[in-house]
Amino acid sequence: MTGEAVNPKAYPLADAQLTITILDLVQQAANYKQLKKGANEATKTLNRGISEFVVMAADAEPLEIILHLPLLAEDKNVPYVFVPSKQALGRACGVTRAVIACSVTSNEGSQLRSQIQQLKDAIEKLLI
Repeated sequence: MTGEAVNPKAYPLADAQLTITILDLVQQAANYKQLKKGANEATKTLNRGISEFVVMAADAEPLEIILHLPLLAEDKNVPYVFVPSKQALGRACGVTRAVIACSVTSNEGSQLRSQIQQLKDAIEKLLI
């Protein structure tokens, strides 16, 4: 992580510990096929109501290309969070490219159910 200041519009930004937890869960969601990568896919999951939570990269350039997601997420009562690095988010998503946004989708019989719930609670605490 470089020392440059993160865009203040990227709120709420996860701290180092929460970022690790988020990226870990994103990686597991990718393995369980419960992940949609990219701003367009994340928008679709929100509109369809199948998104558990949305993760966005605070270093997206320009940031405005993903700033419609928090608005949409708030409308749909879906928690959202920013992580500092799009490169790290891409790695967690299991691709070699940088990923500026991703959405973890809901799945009834999922083994990740409890972890997703814990993380949603942690993200909601940030928003307060």
